[in-house]
Amino acid sequence: MAMSQAPAFAQATSNAAIPEQKANDALRAKLPEDVKSSNKLISVNSGSFPPYEIVTDTRTMTGASADMTDAIGQLLGVKIEHATVSGLSALLSGIKSGRYQFSMGPVGDFKSRQEANDFVDWVQEYVVFAVQKGNPKGIKSLDDACGARIAVQSGGSAEKVIKAQAEKCEADGKPKLEVQSYTDQPTSILSVRSKRADAFFSSQAPLTYFVQQSNGELELTGVGQKNGFDDLFQGAVVTKDSPLGPVLLAAIQELVKNGTYAQIMKKWGLENNMIAEPGINKAQK
Repeated sequence: MAMSQAPAFAQATSNAAIPEQKANDALRAKLPEDVKSSNKLISVNSGSFPPYEIVTDTRTMTGASADMTDAIGQLLGVKIEHATVSGLSALLSGIKSGRYQFSMGPVGDFKSRQEANDFVDWVQEYVVFAVQKGNPKGIKSLDDACGARIAVQSGGSAEKVIKAQAEKCEADGKPKLEVQSYTDQPTSILSVRSKRADAFFSSQAPLTYFVQQSNGELELTGVGQKNGFDDLFQGAVVTKDSPLGPVLLAAIQELVKNGTYAQIMKKWGLENNMIAEPGINKAQK
């Protein structure tokens, strides 16, 4: 599958090594039998979603999610491999078909998605805009998006929110909001840098990374606004009622308890996205 060339991403804020985990026999015993037999899990991603998932052109993955899967694999005594697909829809369908066992994500947890999947939430996120330097369109919140061209990643929760806002703009007789949907984050941000779009509406953590790498061309806006969301939890994704879900939760809880989770999140500048209590399907809306 062809992928768009991702820009160079910022390095982790700390080069501190993440401690290797000691295998936990009690956790491993809870794994599905086929996983114990193969000693392997495949985690699927939809391309670069920095600083969580940074996928190179050789398909090597780094980032906070990669560090988390490394630590989880060590705890469970299994090898976790990474596979890349194009877009969130392909990610979810790949998990549903059984081709991939899970996605470390983090993927947005919403009640509507819980009908087909379980979410092992380990992140709290916020949705904001990345705009051209100086914010020429004056986009400071979702209400300011009427009359603008907004890039968004296809299949995600942000796309639903911005499309609903486009309908609201029309119903209120305001200038048209043009939604531009792209399959990955790098292409979305490129549309803003090349001025084909006025803003990219997405999660704050990756947008912070893109802004840092823009050589002053971009800035964040809409920070501190609800922007169509209440509490937004993100997490790993498994099929509905998969026995793997509780095992992943127990492994993440162990990483929280022994301090590794905090080390990983701080390494990648994600202190403000840490979740006090990981859980399954924490979203209520």
